[in-house]
Amino acid sequence: MTNKNDKVIEEFGEEWIKFDYGNIDKDSLRKNFKQYFSIFPWDLLPKNAVGFDMGCGTGRWAQFVAPKVKTLNCVEPSDAIDVAKKNLTVHTNVKFYKETTENCSLRPRSQDFGYCLGVLHHIPNTQKALEDCTKLLKPGAPILLYLYYNFENKPIWFKSIWKLSDYIRRIVSISPKAIKHPISSVIALLIYFPISRLAYVFEKMGFNVENIPLSDYRAKPFYQCKNDALDRFGTRLEQRFSKSQITEMLMKADCKNVEFSAATPYWCCIAFKK
Repeated sequence: MTNKNDKVIEEFGEEWIKFDYGNIDKDSLRKNFKQYFSIFPWDLLPKNAVGFDMGCGTGRWAQFVAPKVKTLNCVEPSDAIDVAKKNLTVHTNVKFYKETTENCSLRPRSQDFGYCLGVLHHIPNTQKALEDCTKLLKPGAPILLYLYYNFENKPIWFKSIWKLSDYIRRIVSISPKAIKHPISSVIALLIYFPISRLAYVFEKMGFNVENIPLSDYRAKPFYQCKNDALDRFGTRLEQRFSKSQITEMLMKADCKNVEFSAATPYWCCIAFKK
């Protein structure tokens, strides 16, 4: 059996075609980019660095990485690769591969860096997919990884809310597109938007909003709320991991010196190929 779910790939292609990020405010997107890449060791990359974006989607992160490197290889198995090609037209140093982690044609030990954000937890065997990524890296090369976390740093009531939302996700995610997309938009409008904006108000009043659900969206555009609501509730395959599990997975994937970001999104981390 191959390490992919064709239905999940198809649905992500539909999602990224719908949310192509072509007209979204670049400053807002850049702030989001910095959340993920705040721990990335740009200063350690060689002068003519060549690396990969595994699961590039629409290329929303690639547009900020490409100007910093010699070559960026964007790998995406879904039809979203066509959206990425359109969004990244001005970046002549980007190459595109409509491939999965397991059939990626990049040569082993050929990449100076890599990143994979919000992708591998949607693949049946996350460990194997991670190993497929790290085998592409040169010794000492960094990889930036973001996997859904299991709320280990949150109170019990927070986890209970997530469990309820997960039951809803399992129903919504297997619904037809004509039902799933409108329901996700309603969730964004009635849940994501008001709760996140309430967190914004509380933050301005001086309160710690870290444990308010969806607080990470408090200063993000509604467009992203709609996208991430579909991303969350429209996905039929979702896995979550603890910090220790992610560390163990990276070590099994022949990496070392794992470092986690202290800020959201959890868990975003950096590691280096042995």
